[in-house]
Amino acid sequence: MEKLLVKGKQVLKGQVNISGAKNAAVAILPATIVAGGPCTIENLPAISDVKILTNILEQLGAKITWHDETTVTIDPTTVNTYHAPHDLVKKLRASYYLMGAFLARFKHSKVALPGGCQIGPRPIDQHLKGFEAMGAKVKLVGGEVELKVKRLCGGAVYMDIVSVGATINTMLAAARCENLTIIENAAKEPEVVDVANFLSSIGVIVRGAGTDVIKIQGKEELTGCVHTVIPDRIEAGTFMIAAAATKGDVKVCDVIPKHLEPVTAKLREAGVKVEEGDDFIWVKGTGIEPKAIDVKTFPYPGYPTDLQQPMTAFLTKCKGISIVTENIFENRFQHVDELKRMGANIKVEGRSAIIEGIENLQGAEVKATDLRAGSTLVIAGLMAEGVTKISNIDHIKRGYANIDKKFKGLGVDIQFIKE
Repeated sequence: MEKLLVKGKQVLKGQVNISGAKNAAVAILPATIVAGGPCTIENLPAISDVKILTNILEQLGAKITWHDETTVTIDPTTVNTYHAPHDLVKKLRASYYLMGAFLARFKHSKVALPGGCQIGPRPIDQHLKGFEAMGAKVKLVGGEVELKVKRLCGGAVYMDIVSVGATINTMLAAARCENLTIIENAAKEPEVVDVANFLSSIGVIVRGAGTDVIKIQGKEELTGCVHTVIPDRIEAGTFMIAAAATKGDVKVCDVIPKHLEPVTAKLREAGVKVEEGDDFIWVKGTGIEPKAIDVKTFPYPGYPTDLQQPMTAFLTKCKGISIVTENIFENRFQHVDELKRMGANIKVEGRSAIIEGIENLQGAEVKATDLRAGSTLVIAGLMAEGVTKISNIDHIKRGYANIDKKFKGLGVDIQFIKE
C-alpha cells in the first residue's frame, strides 16, 4: 500500500507553478467528441483523472497522441460508439460529460452512472432535465442512463440549482444543435468559461459564459482546434492556504488572480499578507498570528467548496473560534474526524463546523476520505508536531499533479512510501 509521509513543523518558502485546471480538463476531454477534427489540448494537469479519461476516449475509438505529460492530441473522428459501460466510467464522476457529448454527436447515448468522491448526494437530475428540455428521451436501465433524440430542438433550459456539471453537459449537447439553446441560472465558474472557449474554438457560437444566462448556437459541421486549459484555481488556493498555515513565504505562479479573490479575501481577513501580480499571488505568513474567521461556501464567485476543507485545516491553529458553513454538499466534513485524530478541536453541527484554534496539532496516521480531504491532511501534517502518514492517497493523485515534487520544491520533507 502506498502512503504519503509528511514531516511536521515545516515552513513553505519559494515559488510554485500551478498546473492546468482539473475541473476544466475533465470536461474538455469528453467535449472533444463533438469536434469535427483533431484537437490538441495543452496545459493538462498530470493527474490520474486525465489519464483515465484519455484511456476511455481511446477505448471509444479516438486516436490519442501524447506530446508530453501535459499536451495531447485527440482525433475524435474515429469514435465509433455512444456506449460507455460501467467498467470504463466507474473511477471518476466527470464521465457524465460523455452523455452530452454523445447526444450531440450521435443523438444517442448510453453511459453508466458515474463514480468519484463520496461527498454527499450529487444527483444528475439537472443534467437530465437539460437533455429533456432539448427533446431527448431519458431511460435508466441496469445502472445506465440512455438518452435518445431524433433531432435536438434547443430552446430554453432553466436550472433549478446552480450546477457546473449540468451547465457544461447542456452546453455540450447543444454544440451540434442548429437551434438556439439558452441556459438560465447557469453556473458562472471559470471552468464553465474555459469549456465555452473550447467550444468556440471548434466553431460553436457561445455567448454569456461567466454570467447566469448562456446562449449556444450549435453547428452540425465543426472543426478541430488547439486549446490551452486555464490554471487550476483549487490547486493554487491549496498552496496559498498551505503557505499561510505554515507561516511561510510562497509565490504562487501561473495563476489568474481574479479566480482566487474569495481565497485572497479570507486569508487577508485572517491577518495573512497577500500580494497580487498579473499572473502570480504572493502569500507571506511570516511573523503573523492568524485570527479566527468565518467561511461560507457558495457557487462562484463565492468561496469555493473545494477549498473549504483545506481552509478548515488552517483554521485549527487560528486564535479564537471559526465557523465554516458548507452550502454546496451535504457530506463534506468527513475530514473532520481525521483532523480530530491529530488533536483538532472541531464540532460539526449540521452544515457547519465550529473550530476552536489550538496551539499544536500532532502527527498521526490518517486517511484521505476524498480528493480535497487529502490535501487538507497534507496541510495539517505540515503544521503538526511529528510525522503524519496519510493513506488512501489515490484520492490525492486524482487532482494534484506531482504534489510531492511541488512541496519538496518549497523546501519541505514529504514523500510517497510503500508499506
